Amino acid sequence: MIRTPPTKWDMEADVVCIGSGASGLGAAITAHDHGASALVLEKSDKVGGVTAFSMGEVWIPGNHYEKALGIDDSVEKGIEYITNLAMGYSEAWAVRNQAIHAPVALEYFEKTIGLKMILVRHLPDYYYPSIQGSTSEGRCLEAAPFPAETLGEWQHKTRVSPHVPYAMTHDDIFSNGGMANMVNWDYTIMGERMAKDERCAGPGLAAYFVKGALDRNIPLHTNTSAEELVMDGDCVVGVRAVHRERELFVKANRGVVIGVSSFERKKELSRRIGAMLDPVSMVMDSIQGTHLRMAGEAGAQIARVPDVSMLGFHVPGEEQEEGVPLWRGALPFMGMPHSLVVNSRGQRFANEAFYRSVYFGLEEIDAMTQTYKNYPCWVVMDHQSRQKYPFGSVMPGERMPAELGVTADTLEELAEKTGIDAAGLLNTVTTYNGYCEAGEDPDFKRGTFPWGAMMAGDPNHKPNPNMGPINQGPYYAVRLHRMAGGGITGSGILADQHCRAMGWDNQPINGLYVTGNSQVRIDNGALMQSGITNARGITHGYLAGRHAAGKPSDLLPKALASGDFE
Repeated sequence: MIRTPPTKWDMEADVVCIGSGASGLGAAITAHDHGASALVLEKSDKVGGVTAFSMGEVWIPGNHYEKALGIDDSVEKGIEYITNLAMGYSEAWAVRNQAIHAPVALEYFEKTIGLKMILVRHLPDYYYPSIQGSTSEGRCLEAAPFPAETLGEWQHKTRVSPHVPYAMTHDDIFSNGGMANMVNWDYTIMGERMAKDERCAGPGLAAYFVKGALDRNIPLHTNTSAEELVMDGDCVVGVRAVHRERELFVKANRGVVIGVSSFERKKELSRRIGAMLDPVSMVMDSIQGTHLRMAGEAGAQIARVPDVSMLGFHVPGEEQEEGVPLWRGALPFMGMPHSLVVNSRGQRFANEAFYRSVYFGLEEIDAMTQTYKNYPCWVVMDHQSRQKYPFGSVMPGERMPAELGVTADTLEELAEKTGIDAAGLLNTVTTYNGYCEAGEDPDFKRGTFPWGAMMAGDPNHKPNPNMGPINQGPYYAVRLHRMAGGGITGSGILADQHCRAMGWDNQPINGLYVTGNSQVRIDNGALMQSGITNARGITHGYLAGRHAAGKPSDLLPKALASGDFE
């Protein structure tokens, strides 16, 4: 942190946004529209951030698409759902602040940047129907296909995702039988969209915001790494950045907005702050905790809620743009029929078709040995699974690469090759196969969550889309690795209702805002729900941009004054 402003500034804007995902771009766009100039600093050579790596889902209870279709939902029901699952880690005012502003921010960006959204039909909340306040459909939205050629010279500077089929909508995927049946998809629409570079999912959502910034002539500075905040007294007034080894001082007349996602590409931060040992990561190399370092030096509070833990694997030969291994999430594959996940004792420990169950199970510690009970772990599959279902980019019928997993003619041999306890594995598989006959899992309720059946199951497999016996050799085992949350973390900077970073005196730091994954998740606590992260980013960008431009939202104070808030 620099406490004395330089005598000369290299660039200047009213609002300086660090990070080019939906939250950073949204803040720049909103500030511009409310009378303030803005610019964006992006560390990597492409814009779009982690938003562009995602499935692009945006989760907003009480949105206007639900109302148009007559779906019974409301902001209040969304608050109830979140509160019931937050485990006490949320703050009531923050839950309501997000809930009441998300529909407003959505409509704002639809009107101002031409954002076009589609309601994802029949996609339930994670915990539907077991948790009060959940819904069977309506809250999950996605971007309509975006014509990337309209980005001009920024078309190929705007990120696409190596993780999702970004030329297909959710309806395209689900109507073709979901991820389980991708080998039988009708790829006509995908081919047509790819030929025209029409982007769906996260790449499409990010592209709308990039276009919104370009239409306003907001400068987007890539390959520009924000290094330090510049302060004048107790106020943030600018940023020291580096562009291709050249030092730049960027003046911020009204505020700096930090929206740089998480810290997961710095393993020491994952261990010390995220309490996760040596996780692999699916995101780009630039996600290294800039918000913690910069805002922390300015006196901002770092806070934590339960982390988002994941499991992943690496298919040999797949790399990210930096030449590092491309790690894929195991979520869509470990809940398929004819597969299960076991620990080193050969025992199941969770509902494989509901990733929240698996990932919470990973945290269990054996107090007698001071070791994690369920890690390391493996996904075990049989010949039926490999003939019918993909595993990442390894298509059905393809040989399992030796660098990816182990292949054996018998379960006993599989156990020997992996180090899994053979007796435990045989007992587990025998018990599980018995459950498959009735399609019911009394141990972990596999297949009972409608969301898991859609996202990690085969709708054509009866009677349970997530359950099928493991009884035909050869058999396969893939070691799964702890994976950080794809830019989502439990740790971040504490902020107020306007996204101003809060100091240790519980007062906002003048001129400093944090948005999206840079902000601690006190608005949902221990809950994670697909689409909630993108919704937070869009909403935070709107709130921070308005306040920095001197036009703060008054919706939360009005809700408090009306008695609509307890």
